Amino acid sequence: MTGLFLVLFMWVHMFMVSSILLGADAMHFVTRLFEGEPIFGRRIPLLVSLIAAIVLLVFVVHALAAIRKIPASYAEYRAFRRHMSGFPHADTALWMLQVVTGFVLMFLAAAHLYQMLLHPADIGPYASSDRVWSGRWWPLYLVLLFAVELHAGVGIYRLAIKWGWFADRHGNMNRRRLTQIKWALTAFFLTLGLLTLAAYMKIGYEHRDNAGERYVPASETALYAEPPRR
Repeated sequence: MTGLFLVLFMWVHMFMVSSILLGADAMHFVTRLFEGEPIFGRRIPLLVSLIAAIVLLVFVVHALAAIRKIPASYAEYRAFRRHMSGFPHADTALWMLQVVTGFVLMFLAAAHLYQMLLHPADIGPYASSDRVWSGRWWPLYLVLLFAVELHAGVGIYRLAIKWGWFADRHGNMNRRRLTQIKWALTAFFLTLGLLTLAAYMKIGYEHRDNAGERYVPASETALYAEPPRR
């Protein structure tokens, strides 16, 4: 269940952060949504920390459960490699891919969640872009993007096999069709993620001389600039 929760959260999160592709105002609205302004009438960055803490907790539980299934010694790893050589199977290769990407995520995803946990107010069209470009987080996010999308794609495929999603009335699974769906989802979210990262890098580059400045929508700028009525 932890894996399914993390996959669904990651997909929702990707759609949220990709709002920058619709413009800075769209991303600004998402930021206000994360901070609870539409509900509480004011921004509460602590809500971002709360979300990060919950995801981090689930992530740790998921990682601890997964570690038990990974070869714990070189001898076990060699035995697994012999098994892969003697019984080549696409699903075994996918499992190995999930192990490698999961190992990467234990470091990179934890670093990202730690950043969000301690600096919840540093999100927004300019704040996020400044972190990506001026803060030089883009190399980490690039590797993290590939690791998380490959890991999630394999994970959702394995859950579909385990729980019998899309099985026919006889319980048979069309693994070829599921594999095609898995790679299609991975390709879609990788493309969306790369375009999103490129947008943040572009904005961050253009905003590099004013790094730290917060984005203010034109509607709010005009409101504040309007002279008081007498």
